[in-house]
Amino acid sequence: MIGILDSGVGGLSVLREVRALIPTAEISYVGDSAFCPYGTKSTAELRNRIGTVVESLLAQGARVIVLACNSATIQAVHWCREQWPQVPFVGMEPGVKPAVAATRTKVIGVLATEASLTGDMFQDLVSKHSQDCQILTRACPKFVELVEEGLLEGESVEVAVREYGQPLVDAGADVLVLGCTHYPFLKNAIAQILPNTVLIDTGPAVARRVHDVLAHIENEQRETAQLTIFTSGPPETMTKLLKKLLPEIEGTVQHLPLSS
Repeated sequence: MIGILDSGVGGLSVLREVRALIPTAEISYVGDSAFCPYGTKSTAELRNRIGTVVESLLAQGARVIVLACNSATIQAVHWCREQWPQVPFVGMEPGVKPAVAATRTKVIGVLATEASLTGDMFQDLVSKHSQDCQILTRACPKFVELVEEGLLEGESVEVAVREYGQPLVDAGADVLVLGCTHYPFLKNAIAQILPNTVLIDTGPAVARRVHDVLAHIENEQRETAQLTIFTSGPPETMTKLLKKLLPEIEGTVQHLPLSS
């Protein structure tokens, strides 16, 4: 089983890529909507909460766990690997490296959460891969709120995209890194509002990493995929958002009570 966790529905963008690449995988997804957003929480709060979710996924039989959240990865992936050394953890990181390869102006914009941008992991990533490029960052809390409400287009989306993305483009950025798993659901809107920019989504790369990890683990071959979706929030809300964000996926949503 692949366990996938996120602060809410953002990780569904990673689930989509994993399902596309590994269609027969058994997957358990936990959207911790009751604790959303992760991006504004302290490191201690995040680790405590993520530990609770990880224990739940392990109890269900997860062999690999994906932290399908940039904030969770930056603040807790190394900690998780120390706490559960027998479990492979696959995390997210803003796509600075592919952005450097794609830019023509040598100016890159990174759209992410505050927790991601202030983490040492992000600073190390920039130092390692930015080369001679200028890296501009912008925290985008409204993006998470919009996706969690199922708002992917319209006036409120355009206002938020222009607020966060336009200053980076005006400063010369021709590549924007979508540094949060919620943001790919706004990809079409961002592309329309800020044309002539390259958008970097690392979801496909994470799916490939999961595929590689599974190749080293004995797995039962299945003819059909089994997908279970849990939420710490109201199941009816997650069900509604699932239909809107991933209409190609059918499945029921179950409530998962989590105690910090």
